[in-house]
Amino acid sequence: MIDCFVMQEVKKLKNGMRVHLVPFSGTDAATVLVLTKVGSRYEPDAIWGGSHFIEHLMFKGTTRRPNTIDISRTLDRYGANYNAYTGKDLTGYYVKIDGEKVGVAIDLLHDMMYHSLYDSVEMDKERRVIIEEIKMYEENPIMHLEDLLEDSVFEGGTLGRNIAGTAESMLSMTREDLIAYRDTHYVPSETVIVIAGKVPADAMEQLEATFGTVPEKPEPQPFIESTPKTDRSVIAVNRQFKDVKQIQLGIGFPTVGKRSKDVPAMNLLAQMLGGSMSSRLFIEVRERRGLCYSVAASADQYEDVGLFMVRAGLDAERLPEAFEAIFAELARMLNDGVEEEELQEAKDHVEGRMKLSLENSSSRAEFYGRQELFMHGVKTPAEKIAEYNAVTKEDIARVAKEILKRENVSIAAIGPYETDDALRALVPEVL
Repeated sequence: MIDCFVMQEVKKLKNGMRVHLVPFSGTDAATVLVLTKVGSRYEPDAIWGGSHFIEHLMFKGTTRRPNTIDISRTLDRYGANYNAYTGKDLTGYYVKIDGEKVGVAIDLLHDMMYHSLYDSVEMDKERRVIIEEIKMYEENPIMHLEDLLEDSVFEGGTLGRNIAGTAESMLSMTREDLIAYRDTHYVPSETVIVIAGKVPADAMEQLEATFGTVPEKPEPQPFIESTPKTDRSVIAVNRQFKDVKQIQLGIGFPTVGKRSKDVPAMNLLAQMLGGSMSSRLFIEVRERRGLCYSVAASADQYEDVGLFMVRAGLDAERLPEAFEAIFAELARMLNDGVEEEELQEAKDHVEGRMKLSLENSSSRAEFYGRQELFMHGVKTPAEKIAEYNAVTKEDIARVAKEILKRENVSIAAIGPYETDDALRALVPEVL
């Protein structure tokens, strides 16, 4: 078996669709993952929520499997795990199944993605399902906070919009517009397939007989650019009032995107600030002061831009103290930097988590698929780890200075605050 830590070249079907086969021993399962480079940031106003709607409709019936039960029964008989997801920049479909039954997964995913019916009656039922899903997210503070924060950081752009759209956009979207949008973006040049785990010897032949028959089409228009709001005269606030005892708080800063050489440094910065139970924010805000149950920092990147975020669930009455503690840690990182030992611990953490995640065929498929989709090439885990190990204290200091700027701060909050100014007034003058 080929180990996934060894470099593997991308294969291509006759129509140009890219394929990664990632066989490894120690498992009888395989994950078949199909990624398409389309999500909510690609959507014009008339099709807002369309990428997510299409994902739902893939499970509602095909020409060969006319209804949802026919689709689910195909996989349920083998005990498979299967689902799909939509992001702002991609849509994914996957099946994790007995390696001896990979052909079933390939056939079904191809059937769903390129032969779905888009029956008008089923579409109208699914519109209502998605509207309820939108309500669920909007009424759940933990789920909704990041939407509010990205809406503030990327104000006015498609990256700031809810992936699922709105009730109005779901009800107004036509079948014709949705199918035209699908046909524009579900094309071989924007699709990547990964099979990881127990990969059958004839996998490429099976893929050619299915996905290889998809006609080549012109490359679609790129995503709609969303320029982060920077150098603001006042701190941006996006607030949802809820009369609750706990406030959900998000503090965001715009960053560079996936292709930046600084991605490893940004991720390590987030790890040291709030990536684990031994991180600075967790120790100071939760352990020492008891201000919250959860506090974390993360760095997420799209192709061209990204978001550095600190989020916490806090006692609303102690929010002033929480703001003071969080911003004090940001300022300490900015002004004092890090020691070699702390940086090495963060590197060890990233390496360990990466190796643990790659024990799973689904995680290996995502690791290779996302890189290929956005970077048109992949680095092995060993190469990724080497990039992290090359980050210096000076890199962390430089990246922190570029990101943690007061004039670029956005605040999102869900809780009992009546005005934006009431939240702005709590932000200390330390950055």
